[in-house]
Amino acid sequence: MSKIDNATINSIKILGLDMIDKAKSGHPGIVLGAAPILYALYKDHLNVVPSNPNWINRDRFVMSAGHGSALLYSMLYHAGYNIEIEELKQFRRLNSLTPGHPEYRVTPGVDASTGPLGEGIGLSVGMALAERYLRNIASIDDESENLIDYYTYCLCGDGDLMEGISYEALSFASQQNLNKLIILYDSNHISLDSSTDQTMKEDIEIRFEALDFNIIKVKNGHSYTDISAAIKSAKKSKKPSIIIVETIIGRDSSLENTNKVHGKPLEAEDLSAIKNKLKITNEAFKIDDNLLKTLESFINERVSKKYNAWNDLCNKIISGKNKRLHSLINLLEKNEFVIDFDDTKFKINDEYQEELRISNHKIMNFISPKSPFFLGGSADLSSSCKTNLEKSSICSEEDPVGKNIYFGVREHAMGAILNGMALSNLKVYGSTFLAFSDYLKPAIRMSAFMNLPVTYIFTHDSIYVGEDGPTHEPIEQLSMLRTIPNFLTFRPADINEILGAWEYILKNNCPTALIISKEIRPKYKNTNAKFVKYGAYMVRKEKYRLDGIIIATGTEVMMALNIAKELFSLGIDLRVVSMPSMELFLKQNPKYEEQLLPKEAKTFVIESGSSLIWNRFASSPSYIYGVDKFGRSGKKEEVAKYLKFEEKAILEKIASNFIKNSEVDKK
Repeated sequence: MSKIDNATINSIKILGLDMIDKAKSGHPGIVLGAAPILYALYKDHLNVVPSNPNWINRDRFVMSAGHGSALLYSMLYHAGYNIEIEELKQFRRLNSLTPGHPEYRVTPGVDASTGPLGEGIGLSVGMALAERYLRNIASIDDESENLIDYYTYCLCGDGDLMEGISYEALSFASQQNLNKLIILYDSNHISLDSSTDQTMKEDIEIRFEALDFNIIKVKNGHSYTDISAAIKSAKKSKKPSIIIVETIIGRDSSLENTNKVHGKPLEAEDLSAIKNKLKITNEAFKIDDNLLKTLESFINERVSKKYNAWNDLCNKIISGKNKRLHSLINLLEKNEFVIDFDDTKFKINDEYQEELRISNHKIMNFISPKSPFFLGGSADLSSSCKTNLEKSSICSEEDPVGKNIYFGVREHAMGAILNGMALSNLKVYGSTFLAFSDYLKPAIRMSAFMNLPVTYIFTHDSIYVGEDGPTHEPIEQLSMLRTIPNFLTFRPADINEILGAWEYILKNNCPTALIISKEIRPKYKNTNAKFVKYGAYMVRKEKYRLDGIIIATGTEVMMALNIAKELFSLGIDLRVVSMPSMELFLKQNPKYEEQLLPKEAKTFVIESGSSLIWNRFASSPSYIYGVDKFGRSGKKEEVAKYLKFEEKAILEKIASNFIKNSEVDKK
């Protein structure tokens, strides 16, 4: 290793430590232990252009060990990204470019938000899958064989590999043989609480042998040249690779190789001693400009030939007549994702009546041929969720442009992989049963946090799945999804509302959940696809006077309409409001809510899920008819009776608020 390489690595370390010291918060151990890994990657291998951090054919890097953000920011600064030294001084401060964990769309050069351990590994698998898909979509034409051609790298630690999602995601990567995925494992055998011999017995190398990964071991993880040689070798592999880099956490600190250096700033004396040992001035944030210029120049010179050739190819395509490739470039560079979707072109017979999951299936297959960039799959439930795209094949190494992704029974990894694909500007979906959305929650939260256009399709949406029992009967899941910030949940009542939900999803790049029933429902007379964007609207208007309002969602809209019809015969005139998306409704002008749900009217809610979230709309908690305990295994009618969620019982309860029970019974 040359003197300038050694000096630059030390500079990267000390700048990271200065950031942590000023913030009085952070993780110094990874900065001192893993700096040579990032230096080898950025200096010799990563095809990036710091002046154009969003270049679509750049190599991707995911810092799954997101607690190492100070190391990443220091590396980006040394590589020439547009991050001022003042921003580094604001590390972990409000509204800085250097948040506590890396955040997408905040810091130049950060390709994904990370922090929850293991999520970054799943993201990187999704990015690698997207690269292969887009590369093969583009390379149908000889002229564009190099339009998409990049590697995905991921730095992870022991904690990432302890999390179950990492095994799920890497097992999927192995099955798909994503050979342009390279995992850099910072193996220091220390976690926050202890050394890993207290928590982790298995041999990681044997685990990855079983996964059929290409395994490379770097015994001296502080030798930049050894790490660089390992990366060079991994790039030639026909399998996904893991490079196990044996490092010493907190190297050169008095606390090196202990958990005490993992998650808290160093003492002043320790920091000063490290600077002295590495022959760096004790003045904080003092960087040698020559080191910066040398590294920036080296990276730019190494990448410029490929970057210029790519720009020439891109300009040739744009000036040519290949509309397909032109749209691909627009999609990736400008995120111009446009699908010509018009619900009026989807013809529905007035006598239409079928399971809503089948209606959704037909709509998805109506959408799919309109764009090669709409794809997704299921966690081994496509036949039950009805989310397969009929005119497309199964995604595999042999058929990389197949649009049906078989994720296997890996819900959590599915969500993270979808996030990685969405970060590559694809419009993706994943499906499973609503009760299993709990397995996906961390990934859904990251979709919302990064504002990614991922659609989660959850079927088997209520207690009506009966025979499968309480493990499969969702109760609290709808409330959970609705409370996630920056996330939209749709629970459509019929095929019209499913069409409206998809129209909104395709025209807005935002994360969504589409809750679909397996119950048979007709096309209702007054549902309207165009009104779904308002979140709620009237599906039955009172005839003479407004005695009250029933709000319902999904399959319970039919129940609400039946109850309103029956009570009208008793002289009770009710309005029925369908609310396919509570979140969208709450975004409307308050006047719209006042018109639709006047406060003076008695307002009831019917939904086969937790009642707790509906207090915002119901006139009284006793006016909410939901399900607040776990179900049972049995016929759906038996389960509904057990839970007192039957149409007749709810009708009687609503009627009792207007007339005496004896009159209801008499009727």
